[in-house]
Amino acid sequence: MATHTGSQAVERAGALLGVIVESGTPRTFSSLVDELGMAKSTTSRLLHALERSRLVHRDRAGAFRPGALFSLHAARPSALHDLSELARPTMEHLSELSRETVNLAVPRGGTPVQIDQVESRYLLGAVSWVGVDVPAHCTALGKVLYAYGALDLPRGALERRTAHSPVDRAQFDHALIEVRRRGWAASLDELELGLAAVGAPVRTVDGTVVAAVSVSGPTSRVNEYGITRLGDLLVAELRGLSALLGHYPARRDVS
Repeated sequence: MATHTGSQAVERAGALLGVIVESGTPRTFSSLVDELGMAKSTTSRLLHALERSRLVHRDRAGAFRPGALFSLHAARPSALHDLSELARPTMEHLSELSRETVNLAVPRGGTPVQIDQVESRYLLGAVSWVGVDVPAHCTALGKVLYAYGALDLPRGALERRTAHSPVDRAQFDHALIEVRRRGWAASLDELELGLAAVGAPVRTVDGTVVAAVSVSGPTSRVNEYGITRLGDLLVAELRGLSALLGHYPARRDVS
């Protein structure tokens, strides 16, 4: 009986923590009681336990939000490894469907840093981009992170890598609006002639974009597959990955 009671308490605490983390906004005590249907005394006892463990934090208004342990974990270098592990199945599935190279990038130090890659099924295009520093405005990954505010917009003149590179500031700003409207970004011959990529965002609990995933390959093959088709595929697949990070767009619309 004691084991059953202890297990039930753990399940209730987990459900309580899940609601707080997935909400994206601070939750009042009464809203938690109403949503979970638990007794006030039980809810209060579990919240105190979660607070002591730094899993939950009570703000000045008395509402509950994710605690310090979540921030500490996100700031650790191992968090990038955890993100890569979590994203790997989605990346591999995208590579299987497109047969092209799939990359995962996060914003670091004002630039996108590619932290993982799944190789193309083709010989042409099987090049590792992990750790390679390139002008972000010429890449699909960079455009995604710029469009959703994960990276500050570049200052000064935009570098021209090819005749197709976006160098006009007004046109680039408009292109970012289009990225937000359709949910994905494309780069066609902008970084290198013959290279194309399509990218889309990865979101966390409150809708914040924390990473981007792209599919890239020779322009001819990417065009043959279809830019819009590839963009829609990325958005659909990354919706599942974002859900693993606690983001549920059906419950919250985040621009």
